[in-house]
Amino acid sequence: MTSRSDRIRAILGECFAPELLELKDDSAKHASHIGRMTGPGHAPEAGETHYRLRMVAGAFRGMNRVARQRAVNEALKAEFETGLHALSLDLKTPDET
Repeated sequence: MTSRSDRIRAILGECFAPELLELKDDSAKHASHIGRMTGPGHAPEAGETHYRLRMVAGAFRGMNRVARQRAVNEALKAEFETGLHALSLDLKTPDET
């Protein structure tokens, strides 16, 4: 079984072919409210619920900030449905770095 981090990296790599992908698991910083998460797909004991993503990809050219965020969230839809709770995004094109 692969970790959520590995799955996120693989999905984003396939969808956006990023030049830079930095993914940080911030779940431990949110432990106080992870325990309140309930429902299908939520596994608080497993962590891997909160991430910070920095990604640079040519695929973002011509997209505004909201469109970029929507594209990433759509690509990770299955992860959100199975316990990914929060994803902080910093998305840029190579020209913006």
